[in-house]
Amino acid sequence: MAGTLDDLLRPGNPDAAGLTAIDANSGVMADETRLERRLDRLIAHAENPRKAAVVIASVTTFITVVAGWLMTFADHDGFPTLGSGLWWAVQTVTTVGYGDHVPATTAGKSIAALVMLLGIGFLTVTTASITGAFVARSRREQHLERAEGPSAELVQQIEERLARIEAALEAR
Repeated sequence: MAGTLDDLLRPGNPDAAGLTAIDANSGVMADETRLERRLDRLIAHAENPRKAAVVIASVTTFITVVAGWLMTFADHDGFPTLGSGLWWAVQTVTTVGYGDHVPATTAGKSIAALVMLLGIGFLTVTTASITGAFVARSRREQHLERAEGPSAELVQQIEERLARIEAALEAR
């Protein structure tokens, strides 16, 4: 077996089966890493549920406006004004979908599919964020109850002291 990655990727090496596909995808992985870093920076601003809601609302508003604007260009016959494109985008992002505006072109349908997936993701992230806030609050409250309430050790000491007092009273 080869010692280094360069040795392993050397043409004609029988141990390199399948590694050329991995090597070809390394550019995609680098792009994903850049995107992940950008998302991590954006999410870093969401230190608590309120800030998370602001980030989610801002991103969703941006996506909605861009999608509505793009739709007026991608499917101008079906969406002749920016208002009709924005109305469609709001319906689609919120997964309401009244059906009064429907894309007819391939480009319009592609944008619609992307916006639908983003809308579903928005609902999922919002639900998870709210649930996370409730869970965090519940854990904090439980932790405070434990900190303020008697510990098992303290209860044991009280029981022992009470037993000594009772024994002293019975002895009299």
